[in-house]
Amino acid sequence: MEANIELFKSIGLSDSKAKETSRNKAIAARLTSVIFEARKLSGNKIDGGVGNLLYQLATELRSQSKMSYLLCCICNKEIKNKLQLSAAIKYFVDNPMDPVDDEKFKIASGIGIVVTPKDIKAVVTQLIDDVKKEILNRRYQFNFGTLIFQARDKLKWADGKAVKSEIDAQIVSLLGSKTEEDNLSLMQAKKKRKPLASQKPSNDTSFLGTFNDVIKTLNFHKPGDNYKTDGYVVTDKTMDILQHHLKYTGGQVRTRFPPEPNGILHIGHAKAINFNFCYAKANGGICFLRYDDTNPEVEEEEYFVGILDAVRWLGYEPYKVTHSSDYFKELYLYAIELINRGLAYVCHQSGDDIRGYNALPSPWRDRPIGESLILFEDMKNGKIDEGKATLRMKMTLEDGKSDPVAYRIKFTHHARSGDKWCIYPTYDYTHCLCDSLEHITHSLCTKEFQSRRSSYYWLCNALDVYCPVQWEYGRLNLPYTVVSKRKIVKLIKHGIVQSWDDPRLYTLSALRRRGFPREAINRFCAKIGVTMAQVTIDTQLLESCVREELNSKAPRTMAVLDPLKVTITNFPEPKNLTLSVPDFPHDPSSSRHNISFSKVIYIERNDFRKAAGENFHRLTKDQYVGLRHTGYVLVAQEVIEESNKDKELLAVVKPISEVQKPKGFIHWVSEPVNCEVRVYERLFKHPNPAEILGGFINDVDKDSLKIFENALIDKSIAYAKVESRFQFERSGYFCVDKDSTKNKLIFNRTLKLREDTGKE
Repeated sequence: MEANIELFKSIGLSDSKAKETSRNKAIAARLTSVIFEARKLSGNKIDGGVGNLLYQLATELRSQSKMSYLLCCICNKEIKNKLQLSAAIKYFVDNPMDPVDDEKFKIASGIGIVVTPKDIKAVVTQLIDDVKKEILNRRYQFNFGTLIFQARDKLKWADGKAVKSEIDAQIVSLLGSKTEEDNLSLMQAKKKRKPLASQKPSNDTSFLGTFNDVIKTLNFHKPGDNYKTDGYVVTDKTMDILQHHLKYTGGQVRTRFPPEPNGILHIGHAKAINFNFCYAKANGGICFLRYDDTNPEVEEEEYFVGILDAVRWLGYEPYKVTHSSDYFKELYLYAIELINRGLAYVCHQSGDDIRGYNALPSPWRDRPIGESLILFEDMKNGKIDEGKATLRMKMTLEDGKSDPVAYRIKFTHHARSGDKWCIYPTYDYTHCLCDSLEHITHSLCTKEFQSRRSSYYWLCNALDVYCPVQWEYGRLNLPYTVVSKRKIVKLIKHGIVQSWDDPRLYTLSALRRRGFPREAINRFCAKIGVTMAQVTIDTQLLESCVREELNSKAPRTMAVLDPLKVTITNFPEPKNLTLSVPDFPHDPSSSRHNISFSKVIYIERNDFRKAAGENFHRLTKDQYVGLRHTGYVLVAQEVIEESNKDKELLAVVKPISEVQKPKGFIHWVSEPVNCEVRVYERLFKHPNPAEILGGFINDVDKDSLKIFENALIDKSIAYAKVESRFQFERSGYFCVDKDSTKNKLIFNRTLKLREDTGKE
């Protein structure tokens, strides 16, 4: 490393820049190679100006095939500054094919164009004349940066320092030196521009309301410009293939959401669904739903149905529903072509032999093409036992694994193709080719697939077929949960959760059952945005999105989970009262519903204590409390007990206008309907259950579900439908569960009204 630092300092890099560069192995290796080649071209002498250009070349140039060409231009002093080099690099991004058109390259890079001081002076003079009146009026408060940009626009290849110097000279000539009044005005202007201390940093995404807002922040390639993206492999057939692709699609953006049908979608998939569908929609394109059904042993019909249902529930409709199995014939023919090109072979190593990073090289790697063709046909026709042969591709993945498997033998019935095939393609083989066949323009996937990008590009180019661009983003992780299909299956088998839609899980079906609105989930995905970083997002952000949505969508009602009977001995009317209460108290124009108020009401058992604690503001023997919506306070008089438990309260009411304002108000029900309420807490005790000694099963909170079988609700919602959502006053948000019957409603608690404050 020390040698590298000294080498980099020798071309003019600062000590800190040289150290920083040496820590990046890839850039350090490229820059070292560039320096040694430049020394050969320039006779071992590299001045600071050239050194800066060499650093720019090593860090910005994607296509190494053009490195020598650009080095010659730099060392021959044809390319003299960063602006020219940036233009030269961009030229090769836009024109990657050989041979280089020297004349067009020189024009694009400003080679041979001389901008004289006289040229600069003439342009600056004209620009100042155009705004002279405003300059004289505002003096040094005028934004002279606009003049610099305008001058650079007219004199693209002019030296930036020379342009600024000319502007400064002409401004001083026009206005004279700055006066004390000028300096005072500038200080006052700066104070006005000073950001507030509470101003959020520029990377804050809380303002993002929809995923379309996220899309606007992305800088992805346009259809057909695949070759301009970092790492894209360009061959001598690339441009013709892209032209054919554009002719087929008409320049349309095409994305896909490609889940495996071996489980139910979870919250992480919601981000992927939003990203793929919204990116296509925002750009006037289409999005496919493609089931990656290449592993028939674990695929079931309920997963196919559940996945499509989840996509539609989030509000998206696929342009077309496809399956990888739709392309089994094409994939098989591609495999034969790979063999014929000497790029794939039939191997007999076992799974254990080829697993891991230090696998032994296959002794069959160089077997004759004809022999592999015969054996592959035998694999297809069921003549070779399962596990005795695979088709492997001659390539190395970015993570170091060699010759990934393209096909394996499985004598398993397939849900769609039946028993037609007994060889099935792998993800590494299938994914990119199905993207190609569907002319996907943007293959959006989570970051763990970054190591497969090189194989993605290799396979498409090995077969000379259209190659989409793979873009990776950070996956979504949440604490206190597991989303792995294997782990959820284990939870179900152990009887810890009932099914994939148990409301303590973070599958989409579970969140839906718990009462999370789809709008809140989509908004949450928008707020976290799309980044390369793989981070864990606090569930409070998701919950705040849910509360925000339900606060304006879930009508208020009253329900008592653990009821205590109260008889009002001085009920003010001879018969029951009917009260009209708002569904949304914060909105005076909202709808209303009627509730009954009678001499017998029910309150929450924990809203009464015989003696008040320091912070207890509800009902006690010596402390009255307000009754919501009635205009009365409740005064306890006598406690009737049974088996050492409060059975009933006898109380009186007083008009609230006749007493001092009570410290608190409580909810209640009268003439209620019996129901069951299920209150869910976190399923796990620690943020990362997988790290707990003994495994995630040992971290399960056995008290994560509490059932109130004899809860009472206001009769106004007695006929609520499944998935109807309500705010139970003072309790939280609740949703009608699918287990409800005609005789008894069951509610799941979606969320508490707010985070616990400790207030009683």
